[in-house]
Amino acid sequence: MEIPACCCADWIASLARDHATRLAAVARREGLAPADALDAVQDALHALIARPDAHALRDRPDQAARALAAIVRNAARNARRRHHRAKPHVETQAQLAGCLAGLAELHRSVVTLRVLEELSGDEAARALGLTAGHVAVLLHRARKQLERCMSAG
Repeated sequence: MEIPACCCADWIASLARDHATRLAAVARREGLAPADALDAVQDALHALIARPDAHALRDRPDQAARALAAIVRNAARNARRRHHRAKPHVETQAQLAGCLAGLAELHRSVVTLRVLEELSGDEAARALGLTAGHVAVLLHRARKQLERCMSAG
C-alpha cells in the first residue's frame, strides 16, 4: 500500500520517536510478546497514515497519539484472540522441545532468558556474566540453529 502524499516522513518519524515505547507497552499490557508488540506499533503507524483524515491529524498531535494507542490496543486484542482460538500444535511443540534440547547449554540458557523469560539483553548478559553483544550473537546463532532443526523435522 502506498503512503498518501499528505503524510511526510518527518511527521511519521516524530510520531514513532515520541510514542513507540509507550505504544509497545500498550500492546504488551494486552498480552503481546515484545516482538509482536513492535509489529503492532509499526502496523498502527501504517494504518494511521493510510487514514483519510491523516492530513488533519498532523496538526493535532494529541489526537494522533490517541488514535495510535487505540489502533495498537485493538490490534493487540485481535492478535491475542486469534492466538487463543488457535489449536495447539502438539507435534510442533514436541519438535521444538527436541530442538531446544539439542542446543548447547549456553545457547539454551540465552534462549530461555531472552525468549521465554523475556529478559532484556542487558539483564540476560548480567545473569550469564557476558556482554550484551555476546548474548545477542548467541541468541542469533541459537535461533538460526532452531530454525534449521525445525525445518529439517
